[in-house]
Amino acid sequence: MVHPLPLPSLVPPLNLPPGSRLRGAIMISPWKRTVSDRYDPGMRNMSYLITNATIFTGVKDDDGNVQTLTGDLLMTNGIIRALGEDIPRDLVMEVDPRKLTVIRANGSWVTPGLVDVNSQLGIFSSPPLRGSDDLDSRKGPILPWLRSIDGLHTRDNAFELALAAGVTSAQILAGTSNSIGGQAFVIKLRRTTEGSALSMVVDPPYELNATGFGKGKPPVWRHLLQSCSDETRRYGNRMDMMWSLRSAYHEARRVMKLQDAFCAKAGAGLWEPGVDDFPENLQWEMLVDVLRGKVKVTNDCSEAVDIDNMVRLSNEFGFPIATFLHASEAYLVPSLVNGSLEGTPAVALLSTNHRHSRESYRGSEFAPAILASHNLSIIMTTDQPVINSRELIDEARKAYHFGLTTDLALTSVTSTPSNALGLGYRMGVLQEGYDADVVMWDSHPLQIGATPVYVWIDGMKQIPLTKDSGRSTYSTGTGPEQVVEPDKTRMEAPGQPSYEKERQDTVDWDGLPPLKGRGEGNRVVFRNVKEVWTRGRNSIDESFVADEDEFGIVIVEQGRIICAGSADDCIISGDERTVDVDLHGGSISPGLLTFGSPLGLEEIASEPSTTDGRLFNSLAVDVPSVFHDVGGIVRAVDALMFDSRHARMAYRFGVTAATSSLAKPHRLYESDDSMIWGISTTFSTNAAHGLEPEAIIQTETALHVRITRPRFDVRGPATSVSTQIATLRRLLYGWESRDKDTGLYFRKAAEGVIPLVVEVHNADIMASLIMLRAEVDAKIGGQMRMVFVGATEAWLLAKELSRARVGVILTSLKPVAATWDQRRILPGLPLTNQTTLGILLDSGVVVGVGVNHPQMATETRFQLAQAYHDCVSSATAREVYGLATINLEQLLGVKGIEPESADLVAFDGGSVFNLSSKIVAVVSSQRGLVDMM
Repeated sequence: MVHPLPLPSLVPPLNLPPGSRLRGAIMISPWKRTVSDRYDPGMRNMSYLITNATIFTGVKDDDGNVQTLTGDLLMTNGIIRALGEDIPRDLVMEVDPRKLTVIRANGSWVTPGLVDVNSQLGIFSSPPLRGSDDLDSRKGPILPWLRSIDGLHTRDNAFELALAAGVTSAQILAGTSNSIGGQAFVIKLRRTTEGSALSMVVDPPYELNATGFGKGKPPVWRHLLQSCSDETRRYGNRMDMMWSLRSAYHEARRVMKLQDAFCAKAGAGLWEPGVDDFPENLQWEMLVDVLRGKVKVTNDCSEAVDIDNMVRLSNEFGFPIATFLHASEAYLVPSLVNGSLEGTPAVALLSTNHRHSRESYRGSEFAPAILASHNLSIIMTTDQPVINSRELIDEARKAYHFGLTTDLALTSVTSTPSNALGLGYRMGVLQEGYDADVVMWDSHPLQIGATPVYVWIDGMKQIPLTKDSGRSTYSTGTGPEQVVEPDKTRMEAPGQPSYEKERQDTVDWDGLPPLKGRGEGNRVVFRNVKEVWTRGRNSIDESFVADEDEFGIVIVEQGRIICAGSADDCIISGDERTVDVDLHGGSISPGLLTFGSPLGLEEIASEPSTTDGRLFNSLAVDVPSVFHDVGGIVRAVDALMFDSRHARMAYRFGVTAATSSLAKPHRLYESDDSMIWGISTTFSTNAAHGLEPEAIIQTETALHVRITRPRFDVRGPATSVSTQIATLRRLLYGWESRDKDTGLYFRKAAEGVIPLVVEVHNADIMASLIMLRAEVDAKIGGQMRMVFVGATEAWLLAKELSRARVGVILTSLKPVAATWDQRRILPGLPLTNQTTLGILLDSGVVVGVGVNHPQMATETRFQLAQAYHDCVSSATAREVYGLATINLEQLLGVKGIEPESADLVAFDGGSVFNLSSKIVAVVSSQRGLVDMM
């Protein structure tokens, strides 16, 4: 018997897109809500009235400008009830005064909560352990039936760190090594009363909680990750990848056609129970929804060829792409990004983390500004844990420094990602009726070191946390007062240097512009100079500081300063060859030194043919007999590669020298458990080859070892900590003959001839090493120069380190627990009042700063700016500058940089501590010229 039943009685409305009205559904516009669907009556829900705030709303006016208001903001029942100058008094009066907290902002900046579209929070928990690694599946290239929520650990310690940086929402992506790794979910980062992963999801798809469609339930967006990154090559090359995607969508289209045929038959009244069942396929239902336009698809693609492949795929099967992720070459092919027939995707980028893979080799710090000039939507992201979520606002800040406007920089981490995720109707902006995800800052958010004072999610205060909350891993302090006093000197966006020429050169040279400066051997006159710092023997000295009402002049001839002072002090004789450079209140200071990465030893980390290759792990395998050396000691100088883009880029950012060892930085699933990393070398980042004069500053700098517990992802045999320390003790005691390199160099280290530089993070291991040092000194009568690198937990032993005269080189000023050895971090404000750097400096420890990866050497200037902001009460500006100059040299034993011949760096528009400045020249006395950038 045929049953002529109407279609809605049988199946959900298949082609109804999210945001549409269902028959009989109740869709309340956000601005008409009075209670959030995420309101949690089990939590201590308070109402908050923020008064006298500077409110960046994220909402565009009719002219396309983002509105910034001055006034008040009222949060009740998890939503924003009102904001602006004239909040209706009756709304405030509705709130029970016992549950209303008034916060006087005194002009503080208030923004929407930050949104990260590229995060593995919860599925790659901190610290990472094998039991919590749910990042990828190795079951095949196409896995649309997997779901990131099924691996979401709600007690990931990294949630709190992200919250403390103002991040309130994140898209959790799984399967970055698969062509389709699984379904993604957007979550709020607050822990709920229920404590489940589902309760953290924003607008849970009905398929997730099995509630089904029906009255009062409008469709909601789903989310999916597709990838064409280098990591997918474990399943084949690009042709294999595209075939796997096309065949998957072909199967999904077949299922969709069967469903449409069934619905057409049912709609015609020809459906017969027990004979005609609705065609469902759990494996392909997600891709069917993609084809029906119900899914926000994020594509992880970097190179132009991959972007083209994905655009053609979307056009072939008729589905939209919401976001291109990473998209390193998108700025070179903006019209291709615009080529999707189903709408223009947003582009989600990292600011400076490029050139570590072939696909990111043409990436540029100017990409966000270039793409914005083509009217593409720009999103800044972190790729947590590659760059931890604490640095999301830093990514926006650096994009601003390199040319993105203030409004676009802030919307790149608020409203633009929310819109790309299909959630712009409820979050990402501050507007009446929207989710009360709100951040109050201690200064303008784009100022270096800007820190959240308060963070709310769904109107519930998340930051600050206290010990009494019982829910904090790191917080040790109490919250701020209800009257906030922002730093009035930092309430405006920082100045922005001009990089117009560099941006155009980057485009003209297809992403690989020439990096070598233009040498000027004639007289160079720097005008409008605010200050000049030069090197003393063990200090950074102030050679000139301008009067408040008049900047000075610096005259350089043949690479040497012959005069620095006022216009009256420095008389400029006529010379038509003189080159004038206006520094606009800028400064001149010594060139920076970088350490901690294999700069000059690898060009593209993921391409073995561009690296030195893998060393022998002498504790895991026998060193070949041809070595005649049990430890297999090697020298970094023998493998140096000059004229690399990493080195040239570092030079352009003021890093004129580097000390590099052969130690491999930890990379996910590629960690090396080796202990002995040989002898480092120090070299000029501007040299073209090793035979150039002064190219190699010091052939042998220090001896390097790594003492650590095995990482969760170490492949092959892992060596115990006790074995490593026992080995180190034996070598330092001199039990290996000095006619072999292992015995020779460890004896030199034991006697203090060269420093022993130990990469170590755990305080317990550091304590063992300090005791070992004392043993060795007592046994052989030496004065060992021991230095700890990384040293995340060094703050626990600050006084002991100072007494033992052990130095520390920090490679992160915003630490996360990237390994078990790093779990006891000291994160700094707003969770803790102190930082590791501050405690070490206050305790008298000699400290330097470094980086882990070659592409991050350009970040040294930003590191120093952050350090100065964090430690303004612990160190002077020149002492902070020493962290990447004289302190590093002292710790590493660098002796080849003499004060009278050291390079100097000229900053236009400020100093190294100002985001408004840029490097325009390097003064080189050794080469007798000035490199104009």
